[in-house]
Amino acid sequence: MATPRNAATAPRGPRPQIGHLLALLCVILFCLFPFYWMVTSSFKNQQDLLSPTPKFLFAPTVENYQRAVAKFDVVASLQNSLIVALCTTGLSLLLGTPAAYALARFDFKAKRDLWFWFITNRMISPIVLALPFFILARNLKLLDTPLVLILIYLTFNVPIFVWICSDQFRNIPKELDEAATLEGYSSFGIFWRIGLPLAAPGIAVSAIFSFIFSWNELLYALVLTRSRAQTAPVVATSFMSGYELPWGQIMATGTMIVLPVIIFSLIVSRQLVRGLTMGAIK
Repeated sequence: MATPRNAATAPRGPRPQIGHLLALLCVILFCLFPFYWMVTSSFKNQQDLLSPTPKFLFAPTVENYQRAVAKFDVVASLQNSLIVALCTTGLSLLLGTPAAYALARFDFKAKRDLWFWFITNRMISPIVLALPFFILARNLKLLDTPLVLILIYLTFNVPIFVWICSDQFRNIPKELDEAATLEGYSSFGIFWRIGLPLAAPGIAVSAIFSFIFSWNELLYALVLTRSRAQTAPVVATSFMSGYELPWGQIMATGTMIVLPVIIFSLIVSRQLVRGLTMGAIK
């Protein structure tokens, strides 16, 4: 019986692709299942949540959202978190992007020391600075205000922009700067017309990190706020009591906290893809 030639090297068909798809599907399910369980649990009553066997079919209710909003004023805390996160991200963008461009494209005295200072800001443990920040905020009468959180978060988010964006600016060919200089562009014009478009992916990633860090930060918000400027993570800790844990309300609050971050990430991700497709040709 004749055997086909190159039987050992013949293609194996779609089996490898099916295996890769199954592995990818398992990873996606593993990553998305906690979010799915949190969202579905927010629509369950306490009896379904505490059932010995997980219930995937249940009668949904919005009572958990109503109680969370009415009792703990989650909406006001979400507004505070949104103000703090957007202001911190915007100011970090205005301050960190030019600083990253200067560190990447220019040589000046004490450049290495300044770069080291930016990087080491992320190495300090937040708990070490909690008491000094509290004393400063109390002396400046900034306790329980969004401004104190914005100023503190800037000290940690600006280094993120400098760290990520400086690598983006450093990878831009310097020949583009020389060509733009010959055409009469100033240093700011080169930064605005060439540097920013080509560094858009790094700027988008930095914005995502800055927003997420500002939105999820708990320690400083817990220490420096009382009632008026409480953020969503601080309010989420208020559900804990010595007698009962209202899991439905906790899951509802967690869902409301996570959704703005997902929406912001999706919006910025579009700019990330757009920045990857941009070129340097006029």
